Amino acid sequence: MTPPLSLAVWISGGGTTLGNLLEKISAGELDAEVKLVISSSPQAGGLQFAAEASIPSRVIRKADYGDAPSYSQAMFEPCRQAGVELVVMGGFLKHVLIPPDFENRVMNIHPGLIPAFCGKGFFGRHVHQAVLDYGAKLSGCTVHFADNQYDHGPIILQRAVPVLDDDTAESLAARVFEQECVAYPAAIQQYAEGRLQVVGRRVFSRPPA
Repeated sequence: MTPPLSLAVWISGGGTTLGNLLEKISAGELDAEVKLVISSSPQAGGLQFAAEASIPSRVIRKADYGDAPSYSQAMFEPCRQAGVELVVMGGFLKHVLIPPDFENRVMNIHPGLIPAFCGKGFFGRHVHQAVLDYGAKLSGCTVHFADNQYDHGPIILQRAVPVLDDDTAESLAARVFEQECVAYPAAIQQYAEGRLQVVGRRVFSRPPA
């Protein structure tokens, strides 16, 4: 049997994405194992998920590093040491340079349909409010490989939701998050099965063997 895909999950806040992934793994719906959790803040609620699951965790604050390369080294070296195959950003809000050995090995999920409503400053409630203010009729979520620009790397998959006339940022966020809980594990599972191929900016998913 193929061993489970080894993950590091990076968080900045409540860890809802981490919690969802752990549930999927426990239910046998995701062939992965979280080897390491790294938080950008010691106050991140998601650290509790790691503690309850006995997953090693670290707090690495960007402010403690003088430049981007040293911060990148601090973030990725523990992942190398833990034998991590894929880094999963779960509500991780800091910009990190992706080193060559982790190119197309870092996933992110964005609560909008990239390339709309994305980039620096577009996270969480800000995305959903921008969608409403613009009058868009569709929103959703995007799973993509992270590169060295915000919300820019090759798109793996997207799931859309309607924007309703009576939506608030909170109600739209809840509907989008329901799809995030499906989309992110699905993308990670495709990676675990070796089904993803990146050609330029396009990601192709081969059918299951």
